Amino acid sequence: MNKKMLLGLAQFVFGIVPLAAIVIQPSIHVSSGYSIINFFSYFTNLANIMSAVVMLTGSYLTLRGMQSQVFAIVRGASVVYMAVVGVVFALLLRNEDLGALLPWINTILHYVMPIVAVLFWAVYPPASKITSKAILLWLVPPLVYLVYSLARGHFVDWYPYFFINPSLSGGYGGVALYSILVLLFFGFFGLFVWKIAGRRMAR
Repeated sequence: MNKKMLLGLAQFVFGIVPLAAIVIQPSIHVSSGYSIINFFSYFTNLANIMSAVVMLTGSYLTLRGMQSQVFAIVRGASVVYMAVVGVVFALLLRNEDLGALLPWINTILHYVMPIVAVLFWAVYPPASKITSKAILLWLVPPLVYLVYSLARGHFVDWYPYFFINPSLSGGYGGVALYSILVLLFFGFFGLFVWKIAGRRMAR
């Protein structure tokens, strides 16, 4: 098996694994009376869905020997989001009650896939050039997600994470502080991902 086949197969496997987890877990949540909308309002789940799609698309492009600058930027965004998922979970959410979330699914979504995404980017960065503007572009979806979560939470009285729940984080001032902290993580990992991509271009 040559390198291209191995990379394509690896991406395919790590695209299917999180998708399987995302498909299985909602059925358990719904049977327990949990809102399916709430399930898909977790950034973790959205980021893992994106990562799965990116991995599967990357598998196809790798096996076909194709490159795309747009895909490189989207893939970079996915790596940033997965890195933040892993770090924020480890620092802020590891000891939280995860409810009906199955342990093996928790391991895949919060530990395995963030590590895989970052390592795969480090070992196999894109060949297409990514400009520094991408770092700012990668911040847009998290900001949109924050606005969505706060707006929806205000009306339905449910927030996906304690640190964006004004009642649990010391009011909107606490939400702002936590949000800035998490945004700094996004910026840091955005810079990290961009630097790695630039390293390959400099070779």
